[in-house]
Amino acid sequence: MAETQQQATTAPAGKPPTRVQVTWQGDHRFDAVRASGGPPIRIDASAETGPGPVDTLVSALAACTAVDVVDILAKRRTPVESLVVDAEAQRFAGVPARLTAVELVYRMRGPGIEPAHAERAIELAVTKYCSVRDSLDPSIPVTWRLELDGGEA
Repeated sequence: MAETQQQATTAPAGKPPTRVQVTWQGDHRFDAVRASGGPPIRIDASAETGPGPVDTLVSALAACTAVDVVDILAKRRTPVESLVVDAEAQRFAGVPARLTAVELVYRMRGPGIEPAHAERAIELAVTKYCSVRDSLDPSIPVTWRLELDGGEA
């Protein structure tokens, strides 16, 4: 126990804590908002007025990696014109119905984007930079593929 406490005090300082407030809106509906304010997102386990909790988690993974992909390619001076990430997550048949695998399909468009650079950007996003991915159980395989349209020449 003392070793764990010591590690916690010697770890490098991180970003400020993320604080959110989730307010029940009836049935299976909740509105989530940053504690400091901002626009809420609706999370609805019945999927009637918003995505469910697991959909929200998978969306966060897709969005987190997409931000990194866009940033990496912009640094290469090959900006993305459009990017859509389709995510499909497999779930355990029992309780809890946790994620067992995720596939991300990056549909990207932009002149000058080379397939090898786009693939490397995705690989880095998924394996190194995405904090959402690193927060998931590492035994969950996250696979990906690229569909690239070079756009106008």
